[in-house]
Amino acid sequence: MAIAVDRIDHLVLTVFDIDRTIDFYARVLGMEPIAFAGGRRGLAFGRQKLNLHQSGREFEPKALKPTPGSIDLCFATETPLEEVIAHVKGCGVVIAQGPVQKTGALGPMMSIYFRDPDGNLIEVSNYSAAPPAAAAG
Repeated sequence: MAIAVDRIDHLVLTVFDIDRTIDFYARVLGMEPIAFAGGRRGLAFGRQKLNLHQSGREFEPKALKPTPGSIDLCFATETPLEEVIAHVKGCGVVIAQGPVQKTGALGPMMSIYFRDPDGNLIEVSNYSAAPPAAAAG
């Protein structure tokens, strides 16, 4: 029997400052701050969440080498990319690249890139903004 994975449930981000990370992801990306077992903290969005570990005080079990700023994340949104760009810039965040055409799990999409406070690369993508696959060439 093969395992049928449906989706990613959660990811763990190791960060320098949990409060700063929560502020950024809530303010810039609209994620919901959450608290759970043992005073742990994270961010909820859609049917997923980001668990947050303080660098040097990670919970066990953990990655072999947990490091702030070592992950690239892509978040899909239905919000028009022009609105995303205006909001991100309005939050004082510098867009590193985009909009550019990329290929996501479901096909062509348009993306922008910026960094969170720990230097993680954040991609925000919109499928409906992408040209049809045939035109993407």
